[in-house]
Amino acid sequence: MSAANQDTLSAIDLFAGLPAPELAHLAKLAIRRQYDPKETLFEEGETCQGIWIIASGVVRIYKLTPGGRQVVLAMQPAPGTVAEVPVFDGGPYPATVIAQEPSEAMLILKEDFLAACRRNPELGLRFLRVFGARLRQLVGLVERITFGSVRQRLATMLLESAAAAGGAEFTLADTHEEIANQLGTVREVVSRNLGRFQGEGLIRLQRREVAILDRAGLEMEAATNL
Repeated sequence: MSAANQDTLSAIDLFAGLPAPELAHLAKLAIRRQYDPKETLFEEGETCQGIWIIASGVVRIYKLTPGGRQVVLAMQPAPGTVAEVPVFDGGPYPATVIAQEPSEAMLILKEDFLAACRRNPELGLRFLRVFGARLRQLVGLVERITFGSVRQRLATMLLESAAAAGGAEFTLADTHEEIANQLGTVREVVSRNLGRFQGEGLIRLQRREVAILDRAGLEMEAATNL
């Protein structure tokens, strides 16, 4: 198992530059586990055990509103890390993370990871870049929810999905309910606006299969005047 753990760590830029003995040491310490879809890795408010490495699959990072609705902060595909901040600041997990699909994750306990950072200061500096990227992502999310309409947020999501797929056609990975959670709205509003986009000739939608027919028009919809 430690060989598989080492392969996973090596695939992540943050760890790839570590000396081979250090990488092998962390791989040996990592606790690896498989997760079924919607199975929880950890919940918001729990004491931080350590840093999590997503070895395969995709996880969903979300917070619950006082009314019990999910607000999706990010989707993290493998290979990647989650729960970096509480490892360093000593606080609890700030959000809940669940498996979006069959996934594998590795846990490196906080004490072991911090010891590795002390031995390899460059590792800590690399995680500053992760913190910066997370902050920019959250600022973008707040900006879209605060200043953008649902149509704008939905158009942006469609364009981002197309970019990730590398073309104008792609499959929606989420249900309308899950998309609504990501956009800070409700399922009916997502369904209605997807229908309007199709009626206006911006997209073609068949079940979860989407084709962008008018990219310029969709980009206009996504433009937000702050």
